[in-house]
Amino acid sequence: MLGVVSGPFDGYQTHLMGAAMAATTMAPPEPGQRWAYGLVLAATGVALGVSGAPAPLYGIYKTQWHLSPLTTTMVFAVYAVAALGAVLVSGRVSDVVGRKPVIVGAFATMILGLVAFLLADSVAMLLLARALHGAAVGATVVAGAAALLDLRPERGARSGQLSGVAFNVGMAVAVLGTAALAQYAPSPLRTPYVVIAVVCLAVAAGMLALREPHTARVKGRITIAKPAVPQEIRADFWFSAIGVMAAWSVLGVLLSLYPSLAAAETGVHNLLFGGVVVAGTAFAAAMVQLVATRIPARRAAIIGDLGMAAALLATVPALATRQPVAVLIAGLVLGATFGLGFGGSLRHLSEVVPPHRRGETMSAYYLLAYSAMALPTLAAGWAATTWGLATVFPWFIVIVSVACVLAALLGLRGSRSSATAR
Repeated sequence: MLGVVSGPFDGYQTHLMGAAMAATTMAPPEPGQRWAYGLVLAATGVALGVSGAPAPLYGIYKTQWHLSPLTTTMVFAVYAVAALGAVLVSGRVSDVVGRKPVIVGAFATMILGLVAFLLADSVAMLLLARALHGAAVGATVVAGAAALLDLRPERGARSGQLSGVAFNVGMAVAVLGTAALAQYAPSPLRTPYVVIAVVCLAVAAGMLALREPHTARVKGRITIAKPAVPQEIRADFWFSAIGVMAAWSVLGVLLSLYPSLAAAETGVHNLLFGGVVVAGTAFAAAMVQLVATRIPARRAAIIGDLGMAAALLATVPALATRQPVAVLIAGLVLGATFGLGFGGSLRHLSEVVPPHRRGETMSAYYLLAYSAMALPTLAAGWAATTWGLATVFPWFIVIVSVACVLAALLGLRGSRSSATAR
């Protein structure tokens, strides 16, 4: 359901822009190739679309291959682990070798992952495909964020906003298109991947024609950024981190298990329904992100965290009604609050982190975020295998809602501390 962020996603890509800004040595952009900026935005949107495209198909794999919920969540979680590794190294790699080689290599890896999906006849192949896509998407969004800064260094904030919109729209289009093809086209476990591969090839061809935007190369060893948080911003960091951990833990479960649960509870087994729920959630997050920048970051985060807690709790009675419209509306509200809270908390963190400590702080942030995506997803999958998803889901939602409220309380406490200091 939560197609925002895989992911994520508005906060994920917006803050990758901040991480890229810290890792990059910017030089004046080359004249010409006015289409380059739009192409890089499109590439990042396609990458996130690829990451979410299998979501409508997990139900088919589950039915045809007799997969347990734990196995399904394992297939999803391996993506998060691979993406984290790519996020931690890709910025430095692109500083040394250039943005273009990293993005082109990432799209080649993406296509290999699609081929693995096409040939998949076992869970091991699904795990391989998802690992390839995790690495490819992580590399694309980091190198792409840095490339956007190279191309338009004066538009860092705007680029972050446009990246968030591109990611969410890419996710919505990919999930909806995959669901429609799987439902109405022949070979539901083959045709969507073929169509996506054609799109990836077109983007890769455009990237090959792109002139390297990063002209001021950095010399030195390629290293992994070491996670650390400056003492002076630890309260602000945990305010943002707890919010993203709660949101991304929901993301893992909702993308891997929720479409099947929604179909079972509503009795609507048309794959397009699950696709509409996911796409609607992603689209709502994108639209909120377009307007939320006018709201102060901390305030947006607090409102969004509280709203997300309420929206998460509302999914339980929405499912209980067994009405598709109620489930869809709950998804739209969840997407809107997710976009407000997640984007606000990340904007707040970007405002307070010292520029010279941004890389290591973001490494710590993403370590927690991806751990929260993978580990609770696996725990929920194990619990659902043991007791059933319909039984486990409400408990999971309550726990995550409490985490959202905790994040909001930390934000309110920080607001009072700031007011007292003034």
